[in-house]
Amino acid sequence: MDKNEVITNTIAYVQNALEGEGTGHDWWHIDRVTKLTKKIAEKENANMFICIMAALLHDIADEKLNESEKIGIKKVRSWLASQSVDHEATEQIMDIITSISFKGGNGLQLNSVEAKVVQDADRLDAIGAIGIARCFVYSGATSSPIHDPFIKPREHMTKEEYRHNKSTAINHFYEKLLKLKDLMNTETSKQLAIERHRFMEMFLDEFYEEWEGRR
Repeated sequence: MDKNEVITNTIAYVQNALEGEGTGHDWWHIDRVTKLTKKIAEKENANMFICIMAALLHDIADEKLNESEKIGIKKVRSWLASQSVDHEATEQIMDIITSISFKGGNGLQLNSVEAKVVQDADRLDAIGAIGIARCFVYSGATSSPIHDPFIKPREHMTKEEYRHNKSTAINHFYEKLLKLKDLMNTETSKQLAIERHRFMEMFLDEFYEEWEGRR
């Protein structure tokens, strides 16, 4: 099957699979990540087909959207098989999808420039104005409060603690979002992250001013 046809079919598949998703991992997140992936992949000389496919499918396997990570991974493998994606490409795509998650800072070592590109694109969509919006959408979907001064940000979390223990939307900035700028893999992404990171810092400054009633 032609690679462009595979990509077109995958776009339709992901749009249908994530219809109505309400935690910030919806189709539009995938669309933005894919656009960023293309931009970074071109500058970093990465394999464009592998990068685009991994970007499109990375949340189909996510344990947040499945009964388990194992079930999600099986779903992606079945889709790739249905599109006659060859074994080597399938393994590259699966390696990216299973290794790029933050997991409370317990993510895996990345083995390819393609994995670095897709991880960076996914992380860029978690910061800046979009990242702030997604943070609060996810917190609402998981019934987490906006802020509680008596609940401190968690440190040195296991993957399970990061996924399941309760925190707050504001704490999520310190537990993950503000760390991402310095965790970017590629030079292209490092530059793109600077302004998004600065915007989050400005938001937090304003948030605390309003929280304390100073303006």
